[in-house]
Amino acid sequence: MPKAVTSPWDPAEHLTTEADMAAYLEAALEEGDSALVAAALGDIARAKGMSHVAREAGLGRESLYKALSPGGNPEFATVLKVVAALGLQLHAAPASEKAAG
Repeated sequence: MPKAVTSPWDPAEHLTTEADMAAYLEAALEEGDSALVAAALGDIARAKGMSHVAREAGLGRESLYKALSPGGNPEFATVLKVVAALGLQLHAAPASEKAAG
């Protein structure tokens, strides 16, 4: 039997609408893992174009890649700049809504 040929799955290739991007970020936020949120922001930024997002956020492209890389630890100010550059918003809700929803 021949071996199956596989390729890496890249979430950025599937984030084609702003609704997709918002839902992806929301799912990452719900997990409560800062590294996952940074990775999701990186995936969304790659989907939109890292250079464009860096320019809109007022950041260098290389520093944006570094901040949103798996080992990166972006400052909250950077996260807010990237979220705004992506055309997204962060929202807060009582934790009790999550359990009820």
